[in-house]
Amino acid sequence: MKDLTPICAPEDVAPRAFTDAAAAVAELKRLYDEATGYLSQAFTRAIADGKPDCRHRAFYPELRITTTTFARTDSRLSFGHVAEPGQYATTITRPDLFANYLTHQIGLLIRSHEVPVTVGWSQTPIPVHFAVLNDAELSVPHDGVLPFLMRDVFDVPDLETTNDDIVNGVGFTYEDGAYPLAPFTAQRVDYSLARLTHYTATDPVDFQNHILFTNYQFYVEEFVAYAREALRDPNSGYEELVGPNGQRVTRADPDAPMVDPPKMPQMPTYHLTREDQAGITLVNIGVGPSNAKTATDHIAVLRPHVWLMVGHCAGLRNSQSLGDFVLAHAYLREDHVLDDDLPIWVPIPPLAEVQVALEDAVEQVSELEGYELKRIMRTGTVATIDNRNWELREQAGPVQRLSQSRAVALDMESATIAANGFRFRVPYGTLLCVSDKPLHGELKLPGMASAFYRTQVNRHLLIGIKAMESLREMPLARLHSRKLRSFEETAFL
Repeated sequence: MKDLTPICAPEDVAPRAFTDAAAAVAELKRLYDEATGYLSQAFTRAIADGKPDCRHRAFYPELRITTTTFARTDSRLSFGHVAEPGQYATTITRPDLFANYLTHQIGLLIRSHEVPVTVGWSQTPIPVHFAVLNDAELSVPHDGVLPFLMRDVFDVPDLETTNDDIVNGVGFTYEDGAYPLAPFTAQRVDYSLARLTHYTATDPVDFQNHILFTNYQFYVEEFVAYAREALRDPNSGYEELVGPNGQRVTRADPDAPMVDPPKMPQMPTYHLTREDQAGITLVNIGVGPSNAKTATDHIAVLRPHVWLMVGHCAGLRNSQSLGDFVLAHAYLREDHVLDDDLPIWVPIPPLAEVQVALEDAVEQVSELEGYELKRIMRTGTVATIDNRNWELREQAGPVQRLSQSRAVALDMESATIAANGFRFRVPYGTLLCVSDKPLHGELKLPGMASAFYRTQVNRHLLIGIKAMESLREMPLARLHSRKLRSFEETAFL
C-alpha cells in the first residue's frame, strides 16, 4: 500500500556544475549540512511535541559526472578516471571528514575527462540515526521509547544501500542507471563510521592513513611509549597521541597520563597524528578472523593508504626460533569469514612496494642485511585459520595442507586482513613474529611468553612503524598498485 503521509523536506535545488574541485567539495558540505541540520531540528521537535503531521525526509548530496568520450589517461595510474563514456555518480556523506580525499579525487576526475562535475541532491534519503550522530546533544532512542514509530516519521537505515555490492563487483548501479564513482555508498560509509566509534571508542576523524593491526595488548603499551618519545622530538612531525574516549597527549605535555577507561572498547585504538592524516593508527583487534574482518570492513571506508599486520604467529619450521620474523608473500586462507565475499580461489598477491618497505625496516632495526637477514626472517606463506586450538584435533589433515602449501607460519588474522585489503583496494602487508612452535614441542607457556614479549615486542613494533614512515614518503599513485584494480573500477580510490 502506498504511503499517503505528506513529505516535508528542505527546499529542492537544481544541481550545479563545477570545474574546480575545492568549490565542488564546498557545495557538498553546504548541502550535507543543510540536510542533516533539517533532520536534527525535525527530530528535536518530534521528541518535544510528539508525532508530526508529515514525514520528514532529507537526501544525501550527490556527485555526478557525464562523459561522452574515452579519457586519455596515464596508463600508470590506477584511479582518477572512469572506464568508458556514460553517467557516473556517488552519494556523499561527511564531506568535512573526507574533504582532502574528495578534493584530490574530484580534481583528478576533472583533469582526466575535461568535463565538469555536478553536485546536487541524490535519491537516497539520510537515515535520521546518521544525521544526528554529530550532534552531541541528540541520540536516537529505540522504538518503543517514543510515542510513535520512528520509521513512520523518519527514514531509517536500509540494507539495500548499506552493502558491499560495489567492491564485490556484483554490477551495482544507482536507481537512474548511473554507474558508481566511489567504492562505497554514503549510507554504507555512515554505518561504518558509527561502528568504528563503537568498536574503538575513538572518533573516525582521528584515524590516520597508515594503519597497524596487532593482536596483543603488549604492542599498545609499546606504541604509547614510542608516541610519547616522538612527541618529545620537535622534528618528528607528530602532533598528538589520541586514545580511547578522546584522551589526548600533546607535544606540550608528552608525559600526560592516558588511563584505560573502566569499560575498554572491543578494539582499543590509538592514533599518533600528523598533518593531513599522515600519522599512524594502531588497532588492537584481538584474536581471530572475525575481529580482523570487522575492523577492516569499517576502516576501509576511510580509504587509508596502507594497512599492515604486526602480530604473533606459530612458526611451522624447525629452523625457526622464537622471536624470528615472517614476511608473508602468500596466504593460505582457512579463516572462512570472507568466503561469500571473496572466494578462496582468488589469489592475494604480495605488493612489491609494501614488501620492500617491510624488509628494509627489518634490516634497519636488526642491523642485518642481505644473506645475514635470513638468520632472523623467513619469507613465505602464512596460513590463517579460524580454530585457535587446532592442535587438539587430528593432526594428519591440517599438517599435510600446511606442508603442501609450503606455509612457514600460522595465525588467525593475517590472511583476513590481506584479503580484505585486496577486496577493498587498500594496500596491505604482513610481518609476524614467531611466539611458539607447536609442531616442534615449543608451546606458548606463561614463562616463555613473558620472556619473549620483553625482548621482541618493542623491536617488532618499531619495524612496523619504520615501514609505515617509509611508505608515507611514497607517491600515492605508486603505492596504490594496479594489481588491486579489476576490469571496471570506480574512479575514486
